[in-house]
Amino acid sequence: MVSTLTDHDRARTAAAAVTDPELPMLTLQDLGILRQVRIEQDGTVAVWITPTYSGCPALAEMRADVDRAVRAAGFERVEVRTALSPAWSSDWITEQGRRKLAEHGISPPGQAPARPNGPVPLTLLPTRTVPCCPLCGSAETEELSRFGATSCKALHRCRSCLEPFEHVKEI
Repeated sequence: MVSTLTDHDRARTAAAAVTDPELPMLTLQDLGILRQVRIEQDGTVAVWITPTYSGCPALAEMRADVDRAVRAAGFERVEVRTALSPAWSSDWITEQGRRKLAEHGISPPGQAPARPNGPVPLTLLPTRTVPCCPLCGSAETEELSRFGATSCKALHRCRSCLEPFEHVKEI
């Protein structure tokens, strides 16, 4: 059987299948971290990714994992580049990604706050969301800690079933 995938398709498929080191049930595609894959004139596969947070400690591992995956797909020259603009938004998480988060007991983010054009406005009060419990569905939840196991998550507890759960923050 002859493959009908183009080199670009093979490279993109390989990069898109890389899992997030902090949320291994999700791919970089699911999270909206994978921005672009392009094959340059010299044959180099250029892959752009955007971290969920600037200074994300998992970025180096993501870059290495993408490099390995694209090389394993048969490409010799790979460059993984970081795109910081526009900044990543939790709105970029796919519906499949949101479903996978909930299936693994992590509350997916709601809609990200609107970002105005121009300078970022100074907000002195924290933004708070009240996510539903991914285990029982109750909206009766409370935030235990704004900072979870990773920068992009907060720790919550359900007041109905009393189970703790993580919530991916809206960014």
